[in-house]
Amino acid sequence: MSMFCHQCEQTANGTGCTKVGVCGKNEDLQSLQDILTFGLKGIAAYAYHARELGARDERVDAFVHDAMFFTLTNVDFSLERHIDMVMKCGEMNYRVMELLDKAHTERFGNPVPTKVSTGTKAGHGILITGHDILDLYELLKQTEGMGINIYTHGEMLPAHAYPELQKFPHLVANYGTAWQNQQTEFAAFPGAILVTTNCIMPVKESYRERLFTSGVAGMEGCEHITGRDFSALIAKAKALPALPEQAGSSLMTGFHHTAVLGLADKIVDAVKSGKIKRFFLVGGCDGAKPGRNYYTQLVEQIPQDCVVLTVACGKYRFNHLDLGDIDGIPRLLDLGQCNNSYSGIQIALALAKAFNCGVNDLPLTLILSWYEQKAVAILLTLLSLGVKNIRVGPTPPAFMSPNVLKVLQDNYNLQLITTPDQDLQAIFGSTPAAANAANPEPVAEPSFWGRIAAFLGFK
Repeated sequence: MSMFCHQCEQTANGTGCTKVGVCGKNEDLQSLQDILTFGLKGIAAYAYHARELGARDERVDAFVHDAMFFTLTNVDFSLERHIDMVMKCGEMNYRVMELLDKAHTERFGNPVPTKVSTGTKAGHGILITGHDILDLYELLKQTEGMGINIYTHGEMLPAHAYPELQKFPHLVANYGTAWQNQQTEFAAFPGAILVTTNCIMPVKESYRERLFTSGVAGMEGCEHITGRDFSALIAKAKALPALPEQAGSSLMTGFHHTAVLGLADKIVDAVKSGKIKRFFLVGGCDGAKPGRNYYTQLVEQIPQDCVVLTVACGKYRFNHLDLGDIDGIPRLLDLGQCNNSYSGIQIALALAKAFNCGVNDLPLTLILSWYEQKAVAILLTLLSLGVKNIRVGPTPPAFMSPNVLKVLQDNYNLQLITTPDQDLQAIFGSTPAAANAANPEPVAEPSFWGRIAAFLGFK
């Protein structure tokens, strides 16, 4: 039976609807609906993790319901109302990131700067990847005293910094890098593997029978764990070959905003004295697309008098680099998982308050990689907070119409990355000295969403 489309009065059976969008729907409207849908997916991911820890926000839940009804039922074709919903999506994502941060810290303590080994310990092992720190905590409890070592992978690396997790001596190291390298790294890991929540690659036969899923993650042919009963996973780990003792390098993580703000006076003094000239926040959702080596090259070329903050799996492009320190302040600060973008926002707000200026007046540059829905939600949050001059890459989002992207570029100075050399030259060529930026005049932010409404034809 074919589907009838009231928009063009043709059957949507592959022969009638040939225009871009939904049956020729306004391209900008379709773009805003896509942006909202991706943003909702990001909010849903964070809200899921928070709810598993017993935390909920009725305003966030209500917005998700309203926005899904608004955009998925496809009955409202007002550009103005879509703009309002996209703006609110950014605001709600900020609330849910704050909610999840509070849930994590109340349960597991405030993260502290922590050095994490990348080597292996002699003995049986389980590798855990994804975002669900509660899964990791329960797995650690159930494997106590069993001679099984637990290794983190991907976005689970920052878990090493939580005090309640540090109490488990068999949480021994981080194995591997970002999610897109799973197929190679999982094949090389001889133990059992647990994938929590999202970020799962198609599974290869070489490790399918020793890979388990939990939460909302699932894969055909792999055993799924419910109720956080990891007994089957533990039994598999015991039956598999032990890992060898192998030394590795180390990574630093755990620079939660509470830890960084503990250095606030020292950081402010370093900026005022000119020892720190600029902050870069380089991170985001990584992928395998060619061109993402830009982020490695960029961080390698950032001057020695600058500090690099990073967040999410994009850090694996450069977190192996030794960037040294500035008067004891590490030049590379890993804030944590993607939801810890909230920490980056808190740091920026605190610095702006210390210097009596707006965030956009700080010697701060945001350069983000993006790949999936949570990156969209975070970008919307930054825009809703009035943050300008963000650089994104490696390519423009395919779901942004030329008009919407142009408004972002013209009115919010959203920029696409070029090359590390060109971008650094542009950043430093147009930036006043840090000493002169310490006490700039506050600048009133224009309304971005008012401008996009005007651009698309609204008064």
